[in-house]
Amino acid sequence: MGGILGKGDSTKGCIPETKLEAKMVEAMQRRASEGSAMKSFNSIILKFPKIDESLRQCKAIFEQFDEDANGAIDPEELKRCFHKLEINFSEEEINDLFEACDINEDMGMKFNEFIVLLCLVYLLKEDPAAVHAKSRMGMPDLEATFETLVDTFVFLDKNKDGYVSKTEMVQAINETNTGERSSGQIAMKRFEEMDWDRNGMVNFKEFLFAFTRWVGIDDIEDEEGEEKV
Repeated sequence: MGGILGKGDSTKGCIPETKLEAKMVEAMQRRASEGSAMKSFNSIILKFPKIDESLRQCKAIFEQFDEDANGAIDPEELKRCFHKLEINFSEEEINDLFEACDINEDMGMKFNEFIVLLCLVYLLKEDPAAVHAKSRMGMPDLEATFETLVDTFVFLDKNKDGYVSKTEMVQAINETNTGERSSGQIAMKRFEEMDWDRNGMVNFKEFLFAFTRWVGIDDIEDEEGEEKV
């Protein structure tokens, strides 16, 4: 995502391709200025089971707003979802979010896409009164998980530009696996899983889609697909 300027991984600049991506990058840069509580990539991996459990609890929210029970949330259902959750985004912002997270472009948001969308809402929801409050969206437990995901991205984004590069990913994993030959290969594999458009830079949305796969969220849909066969 985003157009790249310049050469050399550590000095690359990225031009956001959409208004939504620009807002994501700006919000992440603000959050990065606060630093990260993460100490290593291993500390993130240790949180996978708890993150997986928390995200799976979103299924009830997803089913509540999937009004026709077809396994996907359409744009109109999403607007009603935002209204019920008291998320005050403009119609343009909601449409931009839907378009960004509907990666299959089938006008239906699957469960993993819905999780990514909610986490983006958490990052973008700017309510000064809620910044230090327990909850921004009325779901404190889920928001604590979203904060862990934001914190993880901040940990990886060493230069605080709102994107993660190959160099930064290798650096983050090397800090954990000092001296292990395989650490570079692990970093590259993880990075390739995130960098969908192969432009060498990963934004928060790309990171979230990869992360949901890492913790096993895609398994839910695979299991349900098998049950329906």
